Amino acid sequence: MAAKTIIVTGASRGKHPQIPLQPMLTAHNVVVVARSLEPLQKLRDQYSKQVEVVAGDLADMSLPQKAVDIAIKSFGQLDGMVLNHGILGQTGKIATTDVANWQEAFNINFMSLVAFTTAAIPALRESKGNVVFTSSGAAVKKYRGWAIYAASKAAMNNFAQSLGCEEPDITSLAIQPGMVDTDMQVELRDVHGAFLDAEMHSKFTGAHKDGLLLKPEQPGHVMAKVVLDAPKELTGRFLAWNGEELKAFQE
Repeated sequence: MAAKTIIVTGASRGKHPQIPLQPMLTAHNVVVVARSLEPLQKLRDQYSKQVEVVAGDLADMSLPQKAVDIAIKSFGQLDGMVLNHGILGQTGKIATTDVANWQEAFNINFMSLVAFTTAAIPALRESKGNVVFTSSGAAVKKYRGWAIYAASKAAMNNFAQSLGCEEPDITSLAIQPGMVDTDMQVELRDVHGAFLDAEMHSKFTGAHKDGLLLKPEQPGHVMAKVVLDAPKELTGRFLAWNGEELKAFQE
């Protein structure tokens, strides 16, 4: 496979980033977009010819165009994106949530995806590239106290579906990574317990206690492989990382 250039967002969050970059860097180029430059400095130092870093707030709608421009300027092309960033946002019943919190979460979890996609479409049309969105089971299930996050992920799924319909040269997939041992799970257990439904909070604390959380690299490796070689016939779909449709990428 010829070297490809991939934009990856949200890769620096937490001690164990969900999208593993080192395997991708064995033969490809990566533009990493994150809030902080420091966690990725070592990676850039190690792979100086293959890594570019764009640091900034992902609620800044000018950031996506900067990332696309750097990808093309540094590596001559853009072949794919893994849009992996997101926040949990305010938890609690809809009646007690604040509209400003809805707006903040949608700006980061959804509107920024629109900005990345529209900025990248011309380059991805040319390369016949791929977009992988990190979704959630919350997008298709009803969870009390988690409406903001769930609604933003549902919007993401529909956006991926629409992109698949409108752009025949671009393959888009929304992938459900399952319950992964990331900073968001820590937030759910330790910060949001007072605002989540008791049954929901018990689900997350129980999964951690019983060792049921996935290691980040489990779904992450699948998503990293998919963005390099996504099956065209699956465009627009919402799929589980360990589902039969993605079996070829799970090895």
